[in-house]
Amino acid sequence: MSLPQPLKSVYALADANSFYASCEKVFRPELEGKPVVVLSNNDGCVIAQSKEAKAALALYMCRPWFEVKEAAEQIGTIAFSSNYELYGAMSNRFVQTLRHFSPRVEVYSIDESFMDMTGLKRDLNVYGHEIKHTVRQWTGLPICVGFGHSKTLAKLANHCAKKQPGWDGVCDLTSLSVPELDHLLASLEISTVWGVGKRLERRLHAVGVTNVLRLKHADPKRIRDKFGVLLERTVRELNGEVWLELDQMMPEANQVMSSRSFGHRLDSLTDLQAAISFHAGNAAERMRKKGLYANAVYVFIQNSPHDEAPYYCGQQMIALPSPTNSTQQITKAALWLLNKVYQPGVYYLKGGVMLMELVAEGGQQRELFGFSQQDSKNHRLMGTIDQVNAKYGRGTVKTAAEGVRQDWQMRRVLKSPGYLHQWKDLLKVR
Repeated sequence: MSLPQPLKSVYALADANSFYASCEKVFRPELEGKPVVVLSNNDGCVIAQSKEAKAALALYMCRPWFEVKEAAEQIGTIAFSSNYELYGAMSNRFVQTLRHFSPRVEVYSIDESFMDMTGLKRDLNVYGHEIKHTVRQWTGLPICVGFGHSKTLAKLANHCAKKQPGWDGVCDLTSLSVPELDHLLASLEISTVWGVGKRLERRLHAVGVTNVLRLKHADPKRIRDKFGVLLERTVRELNGEVWLELDQMMPEANQVMSSRSFGHRLDSLTDLQAAISFHAGNAAERMRKKGLYANAVYVFIQNSPHDEAPYYCGQQMIALPSPTNSTQQITKAALWLLNKVYQPGVYYLKGGVMLMELVAEGGQQRELFGFSQQDSKNHRLMGTIDQVNAKYGRGTVKTAAEGVRQDWQMRRVLKSPGYLHQWKDLLKVR
């Protein structure tokens, strides 16, 4: 009596096309087919573009907007300031839709998720199109889907689905015969493989590995000796061995960072205090959502390295007497650090606060000198503030140190409305 053979693993990768630009188009259907770009903080650089903008403008990532603005506007390009709140909400809807197609989903990034399809008795090409059409119908986002016997192969399949028109947005490498798969891999550059950049590709070319098929057939032990264990793992994954398991749990954060470029250069300590207080409160709020406490606070302020003035980056860290999640205590520590690093006469362009050495409530070590004596009162106060801000929007209740006008905030003059997170911006159906 023979034992049943274990099922061969199958993974899918769903990836939204031109995610930021697609999110903007969802709520502006008249932009379909038109070039759209999304700009970075302070509307400085192009960080995302639709396929129409890419074809018309030949933009590279992070190109300064002022260099191409005139040419872009001549062809009717629509530019948006980055609206991260909207993109986060759309990403959540995208992932929730994918969970209808697999019980195991790993969120890899804001616009990419892996799914476990092992044991599914369906035509994967048909299933992929079903996923693609459902995501489009439920969220408005265009996506591509790739299937493979490892996560590296699924990622490669998604690349083929996106770049090669013959696949119509869905590529199933598991359905190809060995000669068909080898023919496809021989046509792909090595840098299309997950984790292989242009620099590593040049080193591989130097030893005769000139395409993905040759990398697949390379001796894993020799690859490990010359290029390291990570590339050896990639070679094994290209051969269908599973070395990267699906990870459904996000790793627990060791730190929370809140930083941002200012809307204009600041030289006043008062303005910097308002900005650092904002970041301290923002970081503390995000940390409380994870149920964590900070053991240390880090603050930095810097001018631009491109200024004619000498570059200056002041940074300091302080260990707290005991873990805390109190906005008041964190803000007080951050402002103390700011006074230590502030230098008059410098025109600062960016600043931020990082909360470090985070621990869960059960992992705290108490001190003897009263820093944590107000914990129960603080817990109730922080809980109430978070509830109010969750209902009425961040900043409804904040520390007085943050100020009222916040003129230092970054410029986002082209920002789209908060269609999914602001009551006043909800679309009206006539």
